[in-house]
Amino acid sequence: MIYFAYPGDLETATGGYHYDRRLIGELRGMGVEVETVALPNCSGMPDQETLNSVGQSLAAIPDQSVVVIDGLAFGVLDEVAVKEARRLRLVALCHHPLALETGLDERSRQSLLISERRALECASATIVTSGHTRQILIDQYAVPTERISVALPGTDQTSFAPCDGDPIRLLTLASLTRRKAHDVLIEALAPLESLPWQARFVGGMEFDPAWAKSLQERANKLGLSQRIEFAGTVEDAQAEYQQADVFVLPSRFEGYGMVFAEALAAGLPVIAARSGAVPDVVPEAAGLLVAPDDVDGLNAALQQILTSATLRQTLQASARKVAATLPSWTDTASLVARKLEEVKNS
Repeated sequence: MIYFAYPGDLETATGGYHYDRRLIGELRGMGVEVETVALPNCSGMPDQETLNSVGQSLAAIPDQSVVVIDGLAFGVLDEVAVKEARRLRLVALCHHPLALETGLDERSRQSLLISERRALECASATIVTSGHTRQILIDQYAVPTERISVALPGTDQTSFAPCDGDPIRLLTLASLTRRKAHDVLIEALAPLESLPWQARFVGGMEFDPAWAKSLQERANKLGLSQRIEFAGTVEDAQAEYQQADVFVLPSRFEGYGMVFAEALAAGLPVIAARSGAVPDVVPEAAGLLVAPDDVDGLNAALQQILTSATLRQTLQASARKVAATLPSWTDTASLVARKLEEVKNS
């Protein structure tokens, strides 16, 4: 039996929770017994009541059990990790370090860095979703190399998008949070109003409502209310890729960036920021990468792709080649299953 603990609602519409859901499903499909453990929402700096509740949930798990804990919770549970590491075999699942979230003040950043470093010291193994995150944990968190395994997110095979929109349809698929840099994209699109394009921002607005509202206000102020659609959360993300011509998301940081892989799987050209693991996911042949927070650079890339059908077709052809090389969810789960078996038998 493997226990898989996560904070809040497993159905939350983010890449991290999607990874958790697919991994759990694939492991069960391979015959691995997985019992899920829903922890209180303990992101940020949890209060003592929340920590006590988390402690009670983990205390109910039998001694010597292998327990995978999602990094959104694990990174702030250092006190609990120190206590439970004496009797449980803890495995951290780190999508990206919490201290690298955009919008933190320096005090919060340092607090999260210390907390997550201490928690990771208690893990028998750490699973990360990219080589980039692996290197961060080695360099900044002192996690021994031999205790880190990279399990890239899987990508489902899908049909290629026709990319025949008129006007050109730009798709952004990400929660409306500061790290995703929708503000940079809006500013970069504003000078291109004379070109034929429509943009669709798909993603939850509930994670930072004030920020989401400010983005809508910014688009309205720049006269883009008829050009940018804020679609909110959707049930069928695959349909969004199929209806798009270009995928664009200038995130300030990505631990992996599953949506980029999904866009490539649909054969979409990509425009992104050269941040975090994005360059590892999006080859230059399939996308245009600019510096993070570079409005002018993003504007230039957008103008290139909007005005050159040849460029779009070249990037599209390369994206289709990349699609054949992306790992499947079975590949991901197989790697994780082997690591969990090692921890179990260690």
